[in-house]
Formats: sequence, structure tokens, C-alpha cells
Amino acid sequence: MASLSDLQQLLAERSAKRGKFTLSSGRESSLYIDARLTTMSPEGLILIGELGLRALEQSGWDVQSVGGLTLGADPVAYAIAYASGSSPRPVRAFTVRKEPKSHGTAQLIEGPFMQGDRVAIVEDVITTGSSALRAASAISANGGVIAGVLAVVDRNEGGRESLQEQGLPVIALTTAADIVARLS
Repeated sequence: MASLSDLQQLLAERSAKRGKFTLSSGRESSLYIDARLTTMSPEGLILIGELGLRALEQSGWDVQSVGGLTLGADPVAYAIAYASGSSPRPVRAFTVRKEPKSHGTAQLIEGPFMQGDRVAIVEDVITTGSSALRAASAISANGGVIAGVLAVVDRNEGGRESLQEQGLPVIALTTAADIVARLS
């Protein structure tokens, strides 16, 4: 069984870096969490899939699909969908593009998302919440019903509050402080 402690340790070992960084939000930080180094690893996928699915089941959100803005959300969504495969209520994964593709069907949302789906937006790291809000806009415009946002890491820098102000409940598997506490 996946443990939160194992995920926090893996994030500390692989994804957390100290130094001087500019985040995607434009903010300066002495901590960078490149969660992809964890979310795209076999061990990370297993942990995130199981822990994310468990968190969704406990939330009562009753979702049919999970997804978010590419690229950070993609492995999180895929891990949860895979972990749900043998559960009584499997969930489908999808990806929200940053821009609609210019060829073929010109879709903004890729994968088995369906109009009317009850959705959990997933994120690797929440800082300001802007990526989740962009995904929420696309999902709503395409007929999805957003139950909430599930993040692997909450940096506790206002993103949760920003999302909640928009009526989106937030669940985070862990926080930046939990990861920092495990840095050597």
C-alpha cells in the first residue's frame, strides 16, 4: 500500500532543489519543486496513482474523469486513471492543451473526456492556481462539471485560496513544508 511518507521522501530526494529560482508564476523562490522528476518515474506514478485515487474516493466528489493543463497534470491524471482500472469505479484521464491544436479536430481537450463528466482537475504543484483555473475554464466551456482540484504538492503560496475563492475545493496530497522537512 502506498504511503504519503514514501511520496514525501521521493519528492524531497528527486524534485526539491534549494537556490534562487523564478517560478512559472514569475515569483522568485529559494525552493523549486520539479515534481515531474517524481511524477514521471515508475515509483512516483505508483504512489501518486494510489494516493490520488484514495484521496478522490475519500473526497466524495464522485468523478468520472481527471485531467488538467499539460504538462504537469498529465502524469498525475494518467497515474490515477491507471490505479482506478481495477476499482469498482474507474476514472478516465484527459489532457487540456495550452492552445487548441491547429489541425485535425482542433480540440483543446484530448482524451476520453465527455460533456457532462464530473471532473477533478489535477495538478503536480499549486503555487498561484493559475494553471488549474485555465484548465477549469476549458473544461467548463466544454460541458464538464468541476468537482474540485487535486494537487500532488501545495506550495502554500495563495493558490489554494485563489481556487477556493472561485468555488473550487482543493485537496493536496502534501505541501512544500512537508517536503522541505525531509531535505537533507
